Amino acid sequence: MFRKAAVPTVSNGSYLQGQANGKLSSMDSGQPAREGKVVLKKKVTLLRGISIIIGTIIGAGIFISPKGILKNTGSVGMSLTVWAVCGILSLFGALCYAELGTCIKKSGGHYTYILEAFGPLPAFVRVWVELLIIRPAATAVISLAFGRYILEPFFMQCEIPELAIKLITAVGITLVMVLNSTSVSWSARIQMFLTFCKLVAILIIIVPGVIQLIKGETEHFKNAFAGNDASIMGLPLAFYSGMYAYSGWFYLNFVTEEVENPEKNIPLAICISMIIVTVGYVLTNVAYFTTISAGELLLSKAVAVTFAERLMGNFSLAVPVFVALSCFGSMNGGVFAVSRMFFVASREGHLPEILSMIHVRKHTPLPAVIVLHPLTMIMLFNGDLYSLLNFLSFARWLFIGLVVAGLIYLRYKRPDMPRPFKVPLFIPALFSFTCLFMVALSLYSDPVNTGIGFAITLTGIPAYYLFIVWDNKPKWFRKLLGRITITLQILLEVIPAEEDQKS
Repeated sequence: MFRKAAVPTVSNGSYLQGQANGKLSSMDSGQPAREGKVVLKKKVTLLRGISIIIGTIIGAGIFISPKGILKNTGSVGMSLTVWAVCGILSLFGALCYAELGTCIKKSGGHYTYILEAFGPLPAFVRVWVELLIIRPAATAVISLAFGRYILEPFFMQCEIPELAIKLITAVGITLVMVLNSTSVSWSARIQMFLTFCKLVAILIIIVPGVIQLIKGETEHFKNAFAGNDASIMGLPLAFYSGMYAYSGWFYLNFVTEEVENPEKNIPLAICISMIIVTVGYVLTNVAYFTTISAGELLLSKAVAVTFAERLMGNFSLAVPVFVALSCFGSMNGGVFAVSRMFFVASREGHLPEILSMIHVRKHTPLPAVIVLHPLTMIMLFNGDLYSLLNFLSFARWLFIGLVVAGLIYLRYKRPDMPRPFKVPLFIPALFSFTCLFMVALSLYSDPVNTGIGFAITLTGIPAYYLFIVWDNKPKWFRKLLGRITITLQILLEVIPAEEDQKS
C-alpha cells in the first residue's frame, strides 16, 4: 500500500492517551513529549555538509585498486589526465546539483528533481530501483570491504574466513543503522571524524610521495604518455571508472531540508569538497607512481598497501585500518543521505506512509533508516552482490543524466523559479551528454548485464500502476495496511512530520 492509509494513523486518531496535535507522550517515561514541532531539524552545517560529501566520495577505491583507469588508458600520463578530467566533470555535475538544491529546497536528491521536472512515473521508478536493489547492494559491497580490512591486521599470515568477514560486516551495518536512527547530530559528528581519518590516510600516502619527488624519484614519469595506446573503447571505460570513483558528490542534496542556510552552504560545501577530493585523488596517484611502476600497479591487489610496505615498514599495518574507517564513513554517509530519499518519496505517496514518519524525541526518520537493514542483510548473505551492481551501475548515470537534463528543461519550463545559484548552460549540457554517453557505451560494451539491469529497472513501471495509480484496492487490504501502519507507529514511537516540513 503506497497511498495514504484509509484508516487514521496515530497522529490524527486517539489510539494513544496523551496524544494531541501530532504529539505523542513519551512511552518510556510517562511524561508528555515536549512542545514543539516534530520535524527533521536543520543540523547540517557547512562543515558537516563538507564531511558528508567527502566522507561518501572517498571509499575504498583510491586506497585499494586505482588500476582500472591505468588499464584502460595505457600510460601513466593519460591515467593522471583522466583522474583530473573526471574530477572536473564531477565538479560540473555537482554544480548542477547545487543549482537544483538551492531552487528546489526539498530533500530527496535525484528523486525530488526528477519528480519536479518529469513527473511521478520516472521519479517512482528511480526510488523503486534504489530501495529494492541498488542501495542495499551498494551498502553491502562497501560494508564487505569494511569487514575485510578491519580484520586484516589479525590475519596477516593467513586467509580471512569469509564467514568472519560477513559477521563483522553485519555488525558494522547494524551499528551504522543504529547510529543514524538515534541522532542526526552524532551521525554528523562521527562522519566529520571519519572524513578527517580519510584525509589523514590520503596525506599518509601523499606526503611520502612528495618526499620521493623531492629526492628525484621521477623514473616512472619519464615518457609518461608512452606505453600501450588507449583504445577507442578503453578511454570511455577509463572515464566510467573515474566517474565512479568520484560518485557521492550528490549526497548533500538528499538532506537539503536539514542544511542550515542551503542557498549559501550547499554550493560552498560542494565546491570545497570537490576541489579537495580532486586534488587529493590526483596527488595520491602521483605518489603511487613515485614508488610503483605502471606494471607493478596493475599487478597489485591493494595499491596503497603495496606502497606503504615499500616506504613505511611496520607502519603499513595502519593502512588497512584507515581503509576500514574510510569504508565505514561511506556506509554512514550513504545511509544518512539515502534514507532521506525514502522519507521524501513516502511523503509524496510513492512509498509506504510509515517511511515518512519521524521519531517523537530523537527527530530522526527512523523507519526510513531501518528499512534498509533487512534488505541489506539479505544481499549480504544471499545475493550475488557484484553481479547486481554490474546489472544496475548504468541506472545511476542514466538517472543522474536525466536529473541534469531536467535542470535544462526547468530553465525553459519554469523560467521565473528563484535561482540563488545558477550555472552556465554549457555545464549541464556537457555533463548530461557525458552521463548518457556512458550509459550508451555500457549497452554496447556489456549488453547482457546492462540489459538485465535495464529490465529490472523497467519493473518499476507496472509497480507504479499497481501500487500508485490503482485506487480501487479491496477495502480489507486497505484496512490491514492501515492497522500495520498504526502498529509500527506505536512500536517505533513515530508520527508524521509537521506539514511545514514540505515547504
